[in-house]
Amino acid sequence: MVNRNFPVPFLEERIELGKNTLYSWKKKIPTGANLIKVAEYFDVSTDYLLGLTDIKRYYETSEKDNSVQNIAAHHDGEEWSEEELEEIKQFKRFVTMRREARKHKGE
Repeated sequence: MVNRNFPVPFLEERIELGKNTLYSWKKKIPTGANLIKVAEYFDVSTDYLLGLTDIKRYYETSEKDNSVQNIAAHHDGEEWSEEELEEIKQFKRFVTMRREARKHKGE
């Protein structure tokens, strides 16, 4: 992870959060969407941001994730759109994160 040492207002503007959104998290629970924005910006899991785990990332993937193409190749219907392939990639990440969380918890 790249160390990004800068003022909070800069981060809020950079990831399109409202003014003082991050400061408000001291008193109220962040929305899932905002939490995801911060996690994606710092390339860490939301569980890591919430202090639920010491594991920064549950998965490692590249922009050209061929495994998504392999999954999609097993479909017998019409061709997948780019949007559908992205949804498959996101679901794969979700399943991988859940599996790693269970391993970490010793389930």
